[in-house]
Amino acid sequence: MCLAVPMVVTEVIDGDTATVTLDGVSTQVSIALTPGVQPGDFVIVHVGFALEVLDADAARQTLELMARSDTP
Repeated sequence: MCLAVPMVVTEVIDGDTATVTLDGVSTQVSIALTPGVQPGDFVIVHVGFALEVLDADAARQTLELMARSDTP
């Protein structure tokens, strides 16, 4: 099963790469598919690519649902 995860952009490194963070874990992803993304934006990340910019409220709701599904 593949899962795309909302992450927050913490730094735009160049035109095609950004650092994103979730729960204190940071990684670099391609932002080629999400032009104009800025630090503070939430993006859906899947296999190293930011696929879509999300509204902050929608991202938080998704993360809350994911957190609840981790507990039996």
